[in-house]
Amino acid sequence: MLKILFLCTGNSCRSQMAEGWTRHLHADKFEAHSAGVKPVQLHPLAVQVMKEAGVDISAQKSKHVRVLKDVDFDYVVTVCDSARESCPIFPGKTKVLHVDFEDPAAAPGSNEEILSVFRRVRDQIKDFIARLPEYLS
Repeated sequence: MLKILFLCTGNSCRSQMAEGWTRHLHADKFEAHSAGVKPVQLHPLAVQVMKEAGVDISAQKSKHVRVLKDVDFDYVVTVCDSARESCPIFPGKTKVLHVDFEDPAAAPGSNEEILSVFRRVRDQIKDFIARLPEYLS
């Protein structure tokens, strides 16, 4: 089973959703983890929109990437430009990929407009994760 880390800045939204989708769609292929380079807490709207899609990420916790320094990852996927720029060096076989997703936590507007951005990013991440095996082959 391949070990994969999804890395973003705060480990509050995008990387958490990617971890949740990977566990939901590819539990037989990947051991999924997520972390941040400047972690903050799990965003409640990320939990809400994932739950709407049938994926429970409420037990996931935000963590700093250094907490996972001893895990021998096959792949690290940075999901924002900031994480790509400050991504630590992973020794050995680890391959680093980058896919940039909009930060829903930074979305302006009313609650409904912000929720709409969270849902759109959730669906974009789902589409990417659904095709993850072909990206990595």
